[in-house]
Formats: sequence, structure tokens, C-alpha cells
Amino acid sequence: MKYKIGYRTIKTAVGTSISIMIAQMMQLDNYVSAGILTILCIKVTKKKSLRASWDRFFACLMAMVFSSLLFEGLAYHPLIIGLLLLFFIPAAVMLKVSDGIVTSSVIILHIYSAGEVTKELLVNELGIITVGIGVALVANLYMPSLETKLKEYRLQIEENFKIIFDEIVHYLRTNESTWDGKEITETMELINEAKTLAFRDVENHFLRNENLYYNYFKMREKQFEIIERVLPSVTSISLTVEQGEMIADFIEELSEHIHPGNTAIQFLEKLYRMRISFEDMELPKTREEFEARAALLHFVKEMEQYLIIKSSFKGLKDKEMNQSKPAEAN
Repeated sequence: MKYKIGYRTIKTAVGTSISIMIAQMMQLDNYVSAGILTILCIKVTKKKSLRASWDRFFACLMAMVFSSLLFEGLAYHPLIIGLLLLFFIPAAVMLKVSDGIVTSSVIILHIYSAGEVTKELLVNELGIITVGIGVALVANLYMPSLETKLKEYRLQIEENFKIIFDEIVHYLRTNESTWDGKEITETMELINEAKTLAFRDVENHFLRNENLYYNYFKMREKQFEIIERVLPSVTSISLTVEQGEMIADFIEELSEHIHPGNTAIQFLEKLYRMRISFEDMELPKTREEFEARAALLHFVKEMEQYLIIKSSFKGLKDKEMNQSKPAEAN
């Protein structure tokens, strides 16, 4: 397996070293605990890092208050630590800062080890907390852009959609296929991975609650569900009919215009006109022709839903797409 050091690992290593150095320069007791806080607060996204930092900061302040009250009010004894945790942990959970329980326990043990609560001790612990969490927040201000990777996922998914449509076209024209269908499994995996990555991008922006790429991949997911649904009915057609040729021409044109634009209306209009022309054609003469045309009509209705889903999407801004300016998109 190829070994790779990610940006988060680098930030954790550098941030931990910096926080320990700062705490040591400030001559804080137990300065290595600042490094532990930094490790725990560097997360994969900015929002998660901010949430983790707040949980730990607030929980540590709670731990200082609980320790002062119980140790000074009762005694500095191991049994008091257990008693303190019996009250402290439920309180942290109730206040939704349970992620800070572990780091707060370190503060509790620092105070226990000191044997008394003094102003200097509390200032020291507050300094450790501030340095450790502060360095983590500064380190997490930088998050690499996910735009390039998201675009790669988009292009891969669109290419797979085109391959699937081309296979449908080939089958409608020949009633034959040697396709292994690997793009079906691959596309679903790509969509799931892309949605996860797009959600991470949302979490890296404090003032953004939605992401166009995430909406785009959700839209493709709904379209893909339709594609999966219609494939069995298409492959059940055992007779080549005129309507099948017309639909094949339509799908072929559709496959050439798969991109993140938001102008699927033209294809909906073409689909509507094609359905009207079907109504003016002669009725089927055999049972096989009837079944083939019924399956094709079902396929057309599903493709109408496919296009309606796309028409409701407001589109992505893509420089390459805007330069080429295609007439239609789906």
C-alpha cells in the first residue's frame, strides 16, 4: 500500500510542536498538554474544528469549576475524582460538550496533582487550554480547495452516464449487447464519494449552508435511480420497431449533451413532440410489437422524469462549459 502524508497530518504535527513550544516559552506547567489539545482540535473541516474547540474549551472551564468546588470543599482523594466524574460527565453530556470530557479529565488531574486551587494554577490551566485550542484553530484556517477533485468526480459521472446511454442506444437499434454493466456499480460509488466530498466543502465555509456541487450530485443520484429502473425494461425489448429507432436517435443526442448546465427544457420539448408523433402512428399488429412499444413508452415516460429532475437544477458555473456554450444540457 502506498504511504501518503495528508495535509491534516502535516497540520497536526506542526501545530502540536508549535503549541508545546509556545506553552513552554510561557513557562506553563504541564505544557505538553497544550499539544494534546491541538491534536484533538484539528479536524477534517473548519466547522468540525470550531465545534471541537468550543466543546473542549467550555468543558475544560467546567472541569476547573467542578474541581475547585469538590477538591477544596471535600478532599484531595482518589475517591473524590470518581465522585467528581459522576457529576461532571452527565453535565457535559447534557450541555452537549461531551467531546471535551477526555481533555477536561486532564485538567482535573492537573488540579488534583497540585493539591490546592490557586489563582496561579487556574491561570496556568487557562493558558494551556488557550494555547492548545488557539493553535489548532489557526492551523485549521487553511483548508485546501476541493474544487478540482469535485470537478473530476463530475466529469467521471457524466462520462459514465454517456457510456450507459450509448449502450441503451446500441441495444435499441440492434437488440444485442455485450456490455458488462460495470459503469452501473462504478457510477453509484462515484456519486456517494462525490456527495461526501461536497459535504466536506460545505463544512469548510462558516457562512455557507449549501453547496452547488452537493446539490448537483444529489440531482445525478436521482437521475441514476431512474436509469437503473429503466434498464431492465429496455433490455426486455426483443423486437426492433420504428419507435425504438426514434428513441435511440433522441437518447444518442441526449448523451452528447451531458454537462452541469441547466437547460434541459429543449429536450423535454423534443420528447413531447416525439410522444405526439407516436400517437399518429399505426397501432401495433402483433403481440410482440405491442409489448415492445409499451416498454418503449414506459421508457420515454421515465426519461421525461429524468429531464424534469435536471430542469429543476439551477446549474453549475463551469469555465470550460461556458466557453463551449452548448445549445442544450441534461
